[in-house]
Amino acid sequence: MPTNEELMDDGYAALALGEMEEAVKSFKQVVEQDPEFQDGWQALSMALYKLDRYEEAIVAGKRLAEINPNNQFVWSSLSLAYNANKQKVEAEAAGAKARIISWGGKIKPETFDSNSSEKSPQ
Repeated sequence: MPTNEELMDDGYAALALGEMEEAVKSFKQVVEQDPEFQDGWQALSMALYKLDRYEEAIVAGKRLAEINPNNQFVWSSLSLAYNANKQKVEAEAAGAKARIISWGGKIKPETFDSNSSEKSPQ
């Protein structure tokens, strides 16, 4: 079984060649074998975003936010995906969280209902 590093390298190589679907496959494999691997979720979310698969990018981004709620890049990326998916309220909320973190604040961990964009406190 390939390591996370090997799968990530494969995904990044596919990205460099413009093979977005192959990149998504590699990044999905990473998070399937290691559901807590943050770099895998971030790469998967952004690859899906680049494919205009915004709802899937949001799901991956929300999973990453559950794992690492105090990473500014996580919330900025999630805000981009929400905005592209025409979910303005959610985009603004995610952007606000990114700003709070950039100012040194902390975000309370949350879990997301997989069937909606609503959050529920952990």
